[in-house]
Amino acid sequence: MIKRIIPLLLTVAIIPLFAFDWPQEAIISDIFFSYFGQLRGETVSTSLIFADTSDIKAADDGYIISIINEYDDDSCFFPSTLGNAVIIAHENSLLTVYGNIDKETLNESLYTQTTATKGMILGTSGNAGWQQGHSSLEFQTIDMANGNAINPRILLPRVGTELALTLTGITLENTSGTKYELLAQRRLPAGIYRVYRRRQEVAMPYKTRVSINGVIVDEIAYDQLIQNGTKLYAVGRKNYSKEVLYPEQGLHLLGEITLTPGRNTLGMTLTDILGAETSTAYSLTIY
Repeated sequence: MIKRIIPLLLTVAIIPLFAFDWPQEAIISDIFFSYFGQLRGETVSTSLIFADTSDIKAADDGYIISIINEYDDDSCFFPSTLGNAVIIAHENSLLTVYGNIDKETLNESLYTQTTATKGMILGTSGNAGWQQGHSSLEFQTIDMANGNAINPRILLPRVGTELALTLTGITLENTSGTKYELLAQRRLPAGIYRVYRRRQEVAMPYKTRVSINGVIVDEIAYDQLIQNGTKLYAVGRKNYSKEVLYPEQGLHLLGEITLTPGRNTLGMTLTDILGAETSTAYSLTIY
């Protein structure tokens, strides 16, 4: 069963500078089950998935536009993996999406009223979504004016500490698909390369940056994922699809570089949502 209400459309295209409230209590930012932008199955996650079972509450005032009890939507942003979900429209064309709700706990008033107030209890996290057996909220923020998924972390208060980010297993891949692991090989032919690190299962950087001889040449930000047709892209020097960001389960793209003959110092930096940086560098001989 799906309830849909068409609210007054607000078409301001700029993302607001105010923060939503956390959609559940007792938040510690280093215990998420999965971060926005992380590899999730065969796609890049547009969700922030919490680690613990909790009551779920509206992050701000808004219009209740949908209660999803079964899957019938082809949108990238509202996949069947959400299970039972509530969708609320807010100012500035923003939507908040609350997925993986236990159906028996859905607030009955959601079916009879058109508005939600900040802090209103929507239900309790359950096992309806992809993470069956893991009862936790799957939370999304969508910018409908621009067709983008917004990283919820940029709209939520900053609390707690972050999981450590790591720069290990650095691998370069050239345009012909040849891979070079820098721990074993640092003499490479000139050309264009994609720089990868070993992917972490949970922790996810807010930004990745690569530089050559101290000059930044690419930076990928995970403040949003943009949608083009049915595909999602992270934005750097180029728009990078899942196939490029995560060409295999164990690799995560840091950026793209061009190496010219001579000595090159490849620098790499990961930045978390609180601004803390993790960096490393390799000296390469390019022929």
